[in-house]
Amino acid sequence: MADRGTPVLASSRQARLLGRLKARAYANTQDLSAYLGVSDATVRRDLVDLEARGLIRRTHGGAMPLGQITSDLPNNERMGRNTAEKTRIGKAAADLVVAGDAVFLDAGTTTLQLAGHLAYRDGLTFVTNGTDIAACLLSAGVERLFVTGGEYHDVSHGLTGALAAEAIRRFNVDKLFLSVSAVDLRRGQIAISHPALAEAQRAMIEIAHEVIVVADHSKFTRNALTVIAPLEAVDRIVTDAACRDCLGDIPDTLRRKFIFA
Repeated sequence: MADRGTPVLASSRQARLLGRLKARAYANTQDLSAYLGVSDATVRRDLVDLEARGLIRRTHGGAMPLGQITSDLPNNERMGRNTAEKTRIGKAAADLVVAGDAVFLDAGTTTLQLAGHLAYRDGLTFVTNGTDIAACLLSAGVERLFVTGGEYHDVSHGLTGALAAEAIRRFNVDKLFLSVSAVDLRRGQIAISHPALAEAQRAMIEIAHEVIVVADHSKFTRNALTVIAPLEAVDRIVTDAACRDCLGDIPDTLRRKFIFA
């Protein structure tokens, strides 16, 4: 296998390495070594360089890319991404709900999957800021549904902003299922792409006895513009099994919050 090589070759190799990570969301050292045709030691040095530049996060035995999210894809495009994972996450999250619960469903494509699993269960009260979630629940004939006001945000099909936050604070719910753009394990925070969305989500956290983030593995490979809250404010994180490779050496107190679908 090739050695580290000249700075020019190293730069080209690191660009290929970063492209591989972005395409796969996660790769281990052996995969990257075989892909690049270099030694494991060279890959590890490259990963140290890329992490120092803020482009990746190293994990135990591999790495994942870090991308800054300043705006999310439109709702219809996100609906078609990681659909199988979101379906499994929705089902696993639904298992956390018991009869008599008041449930807040944040606007989002994964929470929409969750709404489909909960819609035909008896004895639940729903609160949501998601217009397509409200439509899903109404079509199933749920008995108790409250929809917040606020400014309509087309990207998430959600009601947001100061008016939404004010309305949300009038409720008190057992469980909140929260959508996020990014889960940053290194800095210990959850984040969203737009400040107006974060304002409403902070209000949701305030009125919930239990805060549950639902997020597929892709949310763990990037950062987002607006911090919602620290991970200490989150009680559970429901994600798909592919996220296991993203965790790295996180504290046991945080690891115990994860549920893998």
